[in-house]
Amino acid sequence: MRFKLLTLLAFLFSTLSLAAEPITVYMAGDSTMAIKEVKDYPETGWGVPFSIFFDDKVKVDNRAKNGRSTRTFISEGRWQSIMDTLQTGDYVIIQFCHNDEHKKKVDRYTTPEQYRANLTRFVEDTRAKKATPVLMTPIVRRKFDDKGVLQDSHPVYADIVRDVARVMKVDFVDAELLTKHYVQGLGVEGSLLRFMHIKPGVHPNYPVGVSDNTHLNRLGAREVAQVILADLKRQHHPLAERLRVPDPKHLKLVYKD
Repeated sequence: MRFKLLTLLAFLFSTLSLAAEPITVYMAGDSTMAIKEVKDYPETGWGVPFSIFFDDKVKVDNRAKNGRSTRTFISEGRWQSIMDTLQTGDYVIIQFCHNDEHKKKVDRYTTPEQYRANLTRFVEDTRAKKATPVLMTPIVRRKFDDKGVLQDSHPVYADIVRDVARVMKVDFVDAELLTKHYVQGLGVEGSLLRFMHIKPGVHPNYPVGVSDNTHLNRLGAREVAQVILADLKRQHHPLAERLRVPDPKHLKLVYKD
C-alpha cells in the first residue's frame, strides 16, 4: 500500500512537471554567483549548484561574472545580452553589490545613487519583457570580530536592494540576512570550511595557499544555494514549484550499514 502511495505521488509530481511551460531563469551577478574556470577550483559560485535543483523544463542560464558591478554589467553589454533573449514567463535573479561598493576599485565602483538607478532599470527592463525579476541582497563576507560575532558586510548597499524591492514590489530574497544567520551559526571555525581557505601545498591551483573570506568553495556554495532555495519554498514562490521530480526510491529513508 505504501509503495503504491509513493508511486502515485511521483506520478502526480511528474504530471505537474509535464504541464508546466518551459522557462529560462537568468542569473545576473558577480563572482559569488558565477560559474568558475577550472583554474579557480574549488572556488564555486552559489549559482552553480542552484541550477541543478529544477526540473528539465527549467533552463538556468548563469550570466554572472567575476568582478562585475551593476555598472560594468551594463557597460559591457552583459545586461543587454539577457534582454535580447529574455522571453515572457522567464525569470531574472539579480544579485550585485560586492564590486559596486568597492571605492578603491574605480573601474567597477558604483555610487549608491547609481546602484539604485541600475537596480531600478533591471526591474523595469525585465518587466517590460513580461518576465519576472527577483532581487537579492548580496551574500555576506566571513568577517568576525574578536568575540566571534559576524560583522556587517554591506552597509548602505544591501538596504538599497531592500528598498527597491519594497517600493517596486519585486520578488525578493534577503540573501544577506539568510547567509548571515548561516555563517554565524557555523562559527569562526566551521565557516572556514565553506570559504576559500586552503593551506600552502594542498591544492595545485593555490600552491602558496589562499585566505579568502568572500568566495565560497563547493561545500559553501551548495549550502548557500540550499539556504536560498529554502527561502523560496518558505515564500511559496513559483520557482519552488518547478523543482526536480524526486525518484520514488528516494521517497523512503534507507539505512545502510
